[in-house]
Amino acid sequence: MRHKMAGRKLGRNPSHRRALFRNLVTSFLEHERLMTTLPKAKELRPLAEKMITLGKRDTLHARRQVKAYLLSATVTKKVFADLGPRFSERPGGYCRIVRLGPRVGDGADMAIIELLGSELEVKLAQREEEQEAQKSEETSEAENDPAAKE
Repeated sequence: MRHKMAGRKLGRNPSHRRALFRNLVTSFLEHERLMTTLPKAKELRPLAEKMITLGKRDTLHARRQVKAYLLSATVTKKVFADLGPRFSERPGGYCRIVRLGPRVGDGADMAIIELLGSELEVKLAQREEEQEAQKSEETSEAENDPAAKE
């Protein structure tokens, strides 16, 4: 029985596991979406949510804790400038795990872990790109049309 044995070993020694999680959390907070195996995603969620909760506090101690764990200074700034204020009204549960099914090569269960609201940003970015493309098409048609010049 596994009484009081929290966490998954993931087939790694403790230092390798810590490095893996630091890399995963840094990449996840940078891109706001990550495709990985299901056990890694389940272990990643509490670590990422702790970083966002520290970002909501925005104290010197919280900044030092986040900086000590994350591997990138730009991601540390993003946690306090963007993610903390974005989730300031939310009491927790900032991540979503979506199962994808087995991986083709080895059959490992795959999942996407994403921050809530990141799908809205993707949709808004796509809409803006479509609108810019339509505007550029309209302006190029207007320039090429001799009747429009008169």
